[in-house]
Amino acid sequence: MLKEAGQYDAKSLEQKIHELWDEIDAYSRVREQRVDGKKFFFVDGPPYTTGRIHLGTAWNKIIKDSILRYKSMNGFHVLDRAGWDMHGLPIEVKVEGVLGFKSKKDIEKYGVGNFVAKCKEFALSHRDEMTLQFQNLGVWLNWKDPYMTLRDEYIEAAWWTLKKAHEKNLLERGLRVVNWCPRCETAIADSEVEYSDVSDPSVYIKFPVANEENTFIVIWTTTPWTIPANIAVAVHPSFEYVKVRAVKNEKEEILIMAKELLKNVLKQGRYQKSEILETILGEDLKIEYKAPLGHKVPKQNTFPHNVYMADFVTAENTGCVHIAPGHGIDDFELGMKHKLPIFCPVGPDGKYTAEAGDYKGMNVREANKVILDDLSEKDLLLASGKISHRYGHCWRCKTPIIYLATEQWFLKVTDLKEKMLEEIKKVKWYPDWA
Repeated sequence: MLKEAGQYDAKSLEQKIHELWDEIDAYSRVREQRVDGKKFFFVDGPPYTTGRIHLGTAWNKIIKDSILRYKSMNGFHVLDRAGWDMHGLPIEVKVEGVLGFKSKKDIEKYGVGNFVAKCKEFALSHRDEMTLQFQNLGVWLNWKDPYMTLRDEYIEAAWWTLKKAHEKNLLERGLRVVNWCPRCETAIADSEVEYSDVSDPSVYIKFPVANEENTFIVIWTTTPWTIPANIAVAVHPSFEYVKVRAVKNEKEEILIMAKELLKNVLKQGRYQKSEILETILGEDLKIEYKAPLGHKVPKQNTFPHNVYMADFVTAENTGCVHIAPGHGIDDFELGMKHKLPIFCPVGPDGKYTAEAGDYKGMNVREANKVILDDLSEKDLLLASGKISHRYGHCWRCKTPIIYLATEQWFLKVTDLKEKMLEEIKKVKWYPDWA
């Protein structure tokens, strides 16, 4: 005779299963039964202990748990130490929020030692909470002896690695342009940058040509804040450029830009009449110009400003690219190639330094409007608008990044590239294209 089951109660059943596992010590007994089996070593890619688990961390652990159970059921001795990421900026940003801090200077006032202790307290308390949540999901890992990145054993291993890199001459300090978060005041790897749509200025600016009255090179940019750091203009050697006489409101001036972009630039500037005076190949466009903000940034008047050739220039906007070696990767490479000054008048907090003259102390993004007003006063702003585009943000605090030339420590991965590629061939990747 069939017996009718009562109503299915998932919560109650889950609780009974957990109680049974605890009563018979299921996890330990299964591991002990497999101790003589072939070892399967698992390294837990650790979650940050920044709060309660979310769908992503839950899904991650459930998939891992399924694979480890499968291996154990097939006789493997699974080494499954849990892991926690408990140091670094994600924890610090959370603690700064708890303490109501707005900048790194608040940490200095609070005391670095006190702040570190608070971060440890925060990380450890959330570890306990998140461990319970993962256990409630039924995840079997060695929760009693997890590896934690705030422990000395882990930190010392990182220092040991750096020591070995130094011994092998793989560690170097050098000036590079990097992704930089002005709120966290730290460099960010390319893989850590998150992109989202933002509205930024879209501006056409006239750079006055030296020794040629009313003659200007026209550039386009979405980052007016980098104009105080301008050092050069790049053009493509094989593009055709024009000198064009343009008239607006009976005022005449000569503009230089890529020939195929002439029509759009004149439209942007609302010129009523125009006449091409000369067509020049980019490689022949050897021009010196004056710093557009030299009256606001005195340091700019000590630098020469010239046009250089670059293959990265595209036939977009004006075909003339504003180069600030201290604030762009391509700009930096061009600057190093031609031994240009790597002028970077911006500090780690995203504010202009004294080298920026009148802009000292201003937040760079907030300075955009001031800079455009200053250019307009000098009649150097050809056109101004807005553009919606994808822009990088800090993955930790969501602040828009900037590019800064800073002294950093680097591992010379290029020296290891061939060896690494050989080792990769020995690894089975899932999926294959990974």
